[in-house]
Amino acid sequence: MRGLWSTLALVVFAAGLGGYIYYDSKNPSIDSGTGQERVFKTANGDTIDEITVKSESGDVTTIKKDDKTWTVTAPVAAAASSSDASNLASALAGIEVMRVIEANPAGLAEFGLEKPRIQIDFKGKDQPDGHLFIGDKTPTGAALYARRNDEKPVFLIAAFNESTLNRTTFDLRDKTLLSVARGTVQTIEVVSGGKPVLLRKGEKEWRVAQPVDARADYASSEAIVGRLESAQMKSIVAENAAAADLKQYGLDAPAIRVTVTFAGASPTVLELGAEAAPDAVYARDGSKSMVVTVEKALADDFRKGVDDYRRRDVFDFRAFNASRAEIAFSGKSITVERVKTEGDKPDIWKRVSPSEKELDKDKVETLLTGLADIRATAFRDSTAGTGLDAPVLSVYMKYDQSRAEERATFGRSGAEAFAGRPDDAGALVIEAEKLTEALATLEELLQ
Repeated sequence: MRGLWSTLALVVFAAGLGGYIYYDSKNPSIDSGTGQERVFKTANGDTIDEITVKSESGDVTTIKKDDKTWTVTAPVAAAASSSDASNLASALAGIEVMRVIEANPAGLAEFGLEKPRIQIDFKGKDQPDGHLFIGDKTPTGAALYARRNDEKPVFLIAAFNESTLNRTTFDLRDKTLLSVARGTVQTIEVVSGGKPVLLRKGEKEWRVAQPVDARADYASSEAIVGRLESAQMKSIVAENAAAADLKQYGLDAPAIRVTVTFAGASPTVLELGAEAAPDAVYARDGSKSMVVTVEKALADDFRKGVDDYRRRDVFDFRAFNASRAEIAFSGKSITVERVKTEGDKPDIWKRVSPSEKELDKDKVETLLTGLADIRATAFRDSTAGTGLDAPVLSVYMKYDQSRAEERATFGRSGAEAFAGRPDDAGALVIEAEKLTEALATLEELLQ
């Protein structure tokens, strides 16, 4: 019985091998011996300068390259996505034949090539024009049937190429929503829910200019610029929307308007309107008539009040760069100063007044670290009822090798504690424990 099964296995194997040899001879590989042959042997992605794509969706798009810059020339005139256009050109030049299926097919319908799903025509300097026709996927989905130029053979190309080759007009467009010159930004105004917040950029810092005069959080302010700079269109709803049509998109009275001004250039305006889908809202560049959709997250990023843009650290200094502190508290005062030492020895801290004394460095740095860690948990528009009219602690700090200085006062009202700065409007609500800890450390430094 074992011999019979072995004989049958050999027969089956031989039959399979014979079928494979017949199939392979009927459908020869184009393997050159060094790897698969390229579909367009002389094509060069760097010198391809015009491509027309008819995608599966029916879009017919032409892109052209001029001095390394790609533009969409049909069906609209627009900037092209440089990366998508370059990837498409490179893919056309590098695409490989997996295997020839039929050298002289009787018909093309069975391969989906009688009316190709995708057609790509391209031109380039010092190379012949190319035409690629793509039909159906193979039953396994691993490959696509294809033809080139006016040649008869039907061959296979890898299915992964489809994502790069099957490109719609929108796919090939530059999807950058706004033009933002980061280096020349002067102001940002965010109007959300009818409440404007104006941020103004100084030489080294951002400030809130409206509705209060206060320090702005640098990271939050810069993040607005970055968010606008990276904003992408999800889709184009209308190329040229008339003013009367804006109402249907919620853009006649936008829920959010962000205006950025620049030195020596026109402002950039982003308008965000109604919800277009659960994950998208209608939007437009205020200088254009085109209506698009963007990620809902972009709108969510601007649904903030003024407090979200304010700097919450009471102090800008840090323990490592502090050089001198003049502090008054509970009718007492103390001045401490960092003293440089020779060689590689660590700096020391010295009490300058009320009497000179070298201090415990750890205690001084505990005080400085504690002060530097005090942050606002909320903001008050006024100092009334905060105890700041009769501070329990006043700090004048010099830091960054004495090139910078700042002042802050602290008050109490019941169980609450507050901080105030001359360059911040109103009062900052702080954790009362932080103030208690600072006062306790100061008592120890006076001993």
